[in-house]
Amino acid sequence: MLSLEELITMSRSPENLMHHIMLGVVFPLEHDRMAGLFRPRRASEWATCAVAVLLIVLGLPLVIMGTELALLGGSLYYILAGIAIVAGGILMLRGSVAGALLYLLAWLLTWPWALWEVGFDGWALLPRLLGPTLIAVLVVLTIPVLRHLQKIAMAEKDIA
Repeated sequence: MLSLEELITMSRSPENLMHHIMLGVVFPLEHDRMAGLFRPRRASEWATCAVAVLLIVLGLPLVIMGTELALLGGSLYYILAGIAIVAGGILMLRGSVAGALLYLLAWLLTWPWALWEVGFDGWALLPRLLGPTLIAVLVVLTIPVLRHLQKIAMAEKDIA
């Protein structure tokens, strides 16, 4: 990891400095052993990061608004699903297949919840299941990339 002085010298302008700081914070160089995050190099790794960030961005409002709903006497589903989705996104950013599997578990448990809540009314099921199912397809597509990243991380541990 670069020191702050090296980063400032290398950047040469405030815009480049901010760009390098963002890259270093969000995607540390190669594999940051402290944070466990990986730096995407290939398009498939960038796509995996994008899906992981999407999960976090969609999961946080579920946790926040789900808490408000639960305090009003509503379902705890939104809090639990939101926590699982955010955790899945974080694990995926760390290059772990467990993150994808956690999202898929949350998606799988969404089906019985939706059927319990609205029955077999297709129009009422559509908003509860379509979005999560489309995201589940994206998450499934990230599994081979995450497996590859885990193999790389295991190889680095064996070398170190």
